[in-house]
Amino acid sequence: MNSTSKIRNFAIIAHVDHGKSTLADRLLEITGTIPKSKMHEQFLDQNPIGREHGITIKLAPVRMFYNGYMLNLIDTPGHADFSYEVSRTLAACEGAILLVDATQGIQAQTVAHYITAKKEGLKIIPVINKIDLEAARVNETRNQLVEVFGFKKEEILEISAKTGKNVSNLLNEVLEKIPSPYGNEKNSFKALIFDAVFDEHRGVILYIKVFDGILDKNQKIKLYQNGTESIVNDLGYFSPSLVSQKSLSLGEIGYIVTGIKDIRQARVGDTVFIKDKEITPLPGYFSPKPMIFFGMYPKNSADLIKLRQSLSKISLNDSSITISDESSAFLGNGFRVGFLGLLHAEITKERIEKENNLEIILTMPQILYKKEDPGIFYEPYVRLLIYSPQKYLGSIMNLCQKRKGKLIDIKYLEDNMIAKYEIPYSVLIKGLSAELKSISSGFASLDYELIDYRIANLSDINILINGVLIDVLSEKAYKDEAASIARKKITKLKESLPRQQFRQIVQGEIGGVVIAREEIPPFRKDVLAKMSGGDRTRKDKLLDKQKKGKSKLLQTSKIEIPQNALYALLKEN
Repeated sequence: MNSTSKIRNFAIIAHVDHGKSTLADRLLEITGTIPKSKMHEQFLDQNPIGREHGITIKLAPVRMFYNGYMLNLIDTPGHADFSYEVSRTLAACEGAILLVDATQGIQAQTVAHYITAKKEGLKIIPVINKIDLEAARVNETRNQLVEVFGFKKEEILEISAKTGKNVSNLLNEVLEKIPSPYGNEKNSFKALIFDAVFDEHRGVILYIKVFDGILDKNQKIKLYQNGTESIVNDLGYFSPSLVSQKSLSLGEIGYIVTGIKDIRQARVGDTVFIKDKEITPLPGYFSPKPMIFFGMYPKNSADLIKLRQSLSKISLNDSSITISDESSAFLGNGFRVGFLGLLHAEITKERIEKENNLEIILTMPQILYKKEDPGIFYEPYVRLLIYSPQKYLGSIMNLCQKRKGKLIDIKYLEDNMIAKYEIPYSVLIKGLSAELKSISSGFASLDYELIDYRIANLSDINILINGVLIDVLSEKAYKDEAASIARKKITKLKESLPRQQFRQIVQGEIGGVVIAREEIPPFRKDVLAKMSGGDRTRKDKLLDKQKKGKSKLLQTSKIEIPQNALYALLKEN
């Protein structure tokens, strides 16, 4: 029996909030990896923001020992924004636990993660969770797993991750059904980088899965894609803290401390190998690219340097974020920051504000358009997967059609359905998810993936106050919707802006043509208050003098939008 026969590498995959982290807690407890005195909920979720939201936002590996076997578990995020974390996790595993909440049944990301696991050729163990709850629909959920994925009823496990019921049986299934790692220990060392983090004192730490050979401390290694070379300062495994050991061998999941000072040199999906050895690189995967961009500005301009340092620090451990300088006539200097999605942006903003005691403003979200021909823009499209009870199908179809979606396929499953649409990504980020939840009484769930870029019929909406362009409120919109959006913005601005000593003319402009206009009258002093009488010409002279003063003020005064008014507008968008 070779050493790899006693190794099991697996992940837990599920829709958000179906109990992945709770199950991971029980596994840590049952295997004795973490003493009960030190256990707390969501033990593997080290990110405090993620813990507050009750979701996993970063993959988390841990090594456990059970009945003579080495179990390497990787807990994965469930939200669609972090689906790339799931795909790279599965590339380092031979099996996966597909967890389904008995109170909710199969959801959109259950389907998406199952498809990803099948593409990787993993052995999947279907598990129904939360069977201890009164609202559990175990039979219905079991039938869904059989109908949607083709599992046999007898292979579906029923557990309660919260109470620990049947979790030991699940561990035995992992030992029995998930295959041991493949490869050859006699070959030269070769491993896949499935994640990397930056440590201020130790440099870049690579998270790896060994596919061939053995690696020892102090050996010289090389990264295949960019040729970066380093010495192995330390290596070991996750427990879940870093535990040093002498070597990493075939099939193990562990870490390498490299001393590399720039995390961008360590690309996730790259192959790491012994320097001067000839190897065939492992099939990697594409690094995630930002899908949505925000302008990020400090509320207090004096905090600009503090914000720059905070963003730089975050980017060291989140290579999916892109940062570039940006300036606004109304918000001053700031940064244009690219994120994977709205939740990714929200969590990053919260982290910056809490860790650095900063108040920041995010401008309206913008997507990345491609411009290949003069005046022609291409926008990203996504394949949208919607899972919902059948009775909401009509409302969902009407909404998606109204929001420029194209129906590709519908599959019916007892009382539920799965609909596939192709839809512009810009539509998705502007409230589609909330609208779906609203029309389905909260039952609909969705998942998405980028498919391609397509021609977009766009117009530029410019917002002006007294002829001055308000850059942070201007945006691109579909031509058939631009006029309506401009009118809403102008109406909202009129409600939000305080009166000044001069008249404010708020305009919405499309293609150089003003299509919406509102006027905010100035404060007006009663210049006739002290006059008890007198002829009309004297009164007219005072009123004309006031009128000329207002006209001069209109020409010379600087347009200012109070931050609270601007923030309210940006937050609404």
